[in-house]
Amino acid sequence: MLDYALEYELVDKNYARTFDLSNDIIKEKEAATRGHIIFTDAEMQTLWDNVGTFRFVDWILIQCYMGWRPQELAKIKIENVNLDEQYIIGGMKTSAGKDRMVPIHPRIKDLVQKNYDQAIELGSEYLFNDSSAVKGGMTITYDKYAGRFAKIMDALKLREDHRPHDPRKTFTTMAKRAGVDEYVIKRLIGHRITDITEGIYTERDIEWIRTELEKMP
Repeated sequence: MLDYALEYELVDKNYARTFDLSNDIIKEKEAATRGHIIFTDAEMQTLWDNVGTFRFVDWILIQCYMGWRPQELAKIKIENVNLDEQYIIGGMKTSAGKDRMVPIHPRIKDLVQKNYDQAIELGSEYLFNDSSAVKGGMTITYDKYAGRFAKIMDALKLREDHRPHDPRKTFTTMAKRAGVDEYVIKRLIGHRITDITEGIYTERDIEWIRTELEKMP
């Protein structure tokens, strides 16, 4: 449509053709279209039982309790992790998704602290790192996370059709089951709020959001 409009001088530029999407974003988009399944209660318990036994299990649990997209998780900078007030600022893709403040649930507090301490020790600007990575350095990309995710699914004998977006759906499902306010869920996962009263005229402070989030067990 924009190419047509440009040809007939209805617009002076087709902005859709002025940039390229990164391979990580393209791959994440393709993975997202395959559909998502949640981690069952039994699978969640298996993950918790293996924290400290299998590397990177903690990353999946953090994602399950914060709702990050895989690429968002990989790009969290330690400068945006506030351990004193227990929240992380991150996000991408949309105006509703960028720079959103997500409280750290008490169940994953120690997991976040461990990764933060490791990042400081490694001198990394990112929260999540793999110092043993052979290719591409220790920082995480979507591909790297997906590879480690798949290895954990295999090692723990979890469903082989799980994908790196499934913890995000698991987060949303757990939050709804726990009765978390629907607008809090939208704010935390970075979805646009269409209700004008809530989206524009209502101010929600971090403590109110935290109280709602901590309804999750």
